[in-house]
Amino acid sequence: MIRLFSILILSLICISCNDYQKLLNSTENEVDKYTAAEEYYDNGEFRRANALFEQIMPSYSGKPQGERLRFFFANSYFETKSYYLAAIQFENFIKSYPNSQRIVDAYFMEGKSYFMLSPAYSLDQDDTNTAIEKLQVFVNRYPNSEYVSEAIELIEQLQNKIEKKDFEVSKQYYTIRDYNSAIKSLDNFMADNPGTIFREEALYYRWLSTYEIAINSIESKILERVTELERSLVNFLKYYPETIFLEDLSYKLNNAKKIIN
Repeated sequence: MIRLFSILILSLICISCNDYQKLLNSTENEVDKYTAAEEYYDNGEFRRANALFEQIMPSYSGKPQGERLRFFFANSYFETKSYYLAAIQFENFIKSYPNSQRIVDAYFMEGKSYFMLSPAYSLDQDDTNTAIEKLQVFVNRYPNSEYVSEAIELIEQLQNKIEKKDFEVSKQYYTIRDYNSAIKSLDNFMADNPGTIFREEALYYRWLSTYEIAINSIESKILERVTELERSLVNFLKYYPETIFLEDLSYKLNNAKKIIN
């Protein structure tokens, strides 16, 4: 029984594939292609819908259906994770139909397509910057849209990614033991990103850099630098009294005091 059912399903799939290929290869039947494309789209078969949309769009250019087809064409790229092509097609839609009822959706989806293209923080962030720009344009243009909250959240994620990249560059100076450069770079990072989520960690690595300089100082300077190290820890704890780095900071400060003694 199970085997018979499997054979039946496979047969139906084969018939469906054959019908689709015949339709795709046909040079006529524009109306049938239009109907089939929308059915595929509504059923979530976006690759098939996309191929048919691409074929029939020129025939419907300037017609009422053309606007609908072009939006679905763009969105079918997004649904199949072809985000670069989706971004291009949403941009084309915006240029072609600036007064469309779907224009708000198109602006948002263009920005979201670039958001999906944004790579890991360690890589080039051109697409990230483009996504921020596009989404910010959307927020400014349609502040009352239902998508604004999501757009703002996406912008925040993208900005955090860029800040993460900048922070890791600054932290790298500590890793290679260039402590003076680490302090300068981390100070610049915090000045450029006053509300960053990486501020606590940046202060931690700045303090560690100061610590390394202090304990490796010549005898005439070590007392002054350890005293300053203690002051900077007090200041650190004003902002982050329950910091996850407290144990390590306390241990290192005690170690520095032992060196003085």
